[in-house]
Amino acid sequence: MLEHRPVMLTEALAGLAPRSGGIYVDGTFGRGGHSAAILDAIGDDGVLHALDRDPLATQTAWTRFGTRPNFRIHRRNFSELAVLGEELGLVGRVDGLLLDLGVSSPQFDDAERGFSFSNDGPLDMRMDPDSGESAAQWLARAKADEIADVLWTYGEERASRRIARRLVEARVETPIERTGQLAELIARAAPGPRQKIHPATRSFQAIRIFINGELDALTAALEASVSLLAPGGRLAVISFHSLEDRMVKRFIRESGVTRRESPFQHRFDPSPQMAAETTSHFRAVSRDFPSEAECDSNYRARSAVLRVAERLA
Repeated sequence: MLEHRPVMLTEALAGLAPRSGGIYVDGTFGRGGHSAAILDAIGDDGVLHALDRDPLATQTAWTRFGTRPNFRIHRRNFSELAVLGEELGLVGRVDGLLLDLGVSSPQFDDAERGFSFSNDGPLDMRMDPDSGESAAQWLARAKADEIADVLWTYGEERASRRIARRLVEARVETPIERTGQLAELIARAAPGPRQKIHPATRSFQAIRIFINGELDALTAALEASVSLLAPGGRLAVISFHSLEDRMVKRFIRESGVTRRESPFQHRFDPSPQMAAETTSHFRAVSRDFPSEAECDSNYRARSAVLRVAERLA
């Protein structure tokens, strides 16, 4: 199992610029790498609120930082940031919000969670295993067109319709309940020249994003940042694929606009006319990528992009 290492820790801390006595939110606690660094920076006078929907993550939070009076852990999806901010009286008072998107290494490496096909396990993929529908349950009932739409929209999988048809045909004979089983079916449905990545990679990504409602959660968290952050407060988002990064980029540039036409239309994608009429609540500060040294030591950092923005008055 790989040791958990927070991605772009130095760059994220530089962008977030935590100060002593400030109020900060880590919307994706994971295993606490970023949270630990923020706590060190803000000192005993600052406060850090951390969120995670994974029960193992919140358990880790209590173990690592439960005795620190300035640390609060909330078992919540970061899509609930607006509600949590109202409950805690944080509206307009937060000095920094960090979102480290995607799946943590411990989640990937635990075969029982079903996020990866590297080791065979139950086909679950839920970040909160106590809530919602598992990937196996969804694949057992979804129509071919729905599966294809998910694979194309969230994974940009060119063979989405062929794969979807194969999965629907296969489940008639045997339920699709294991990660290895799903990966093999996808590989058979999408033959072609040898690729750098496994043929099931994009499909697994797409199904995971859909099952966990990750892009909807990101939309809600970005919207919440407008009301939560104090003037001059920093928003720092680490994303790992182009769908997320495009959403963050557009939000920073056009954060006065939110569109909700369909679950498969990317939000924060206004028409030129709408964009021209929009005044953003943020100033873009930086865009950074992991160093070569970090990529060499942690291959999961290779696709990371960090965007930092500052809340305007």
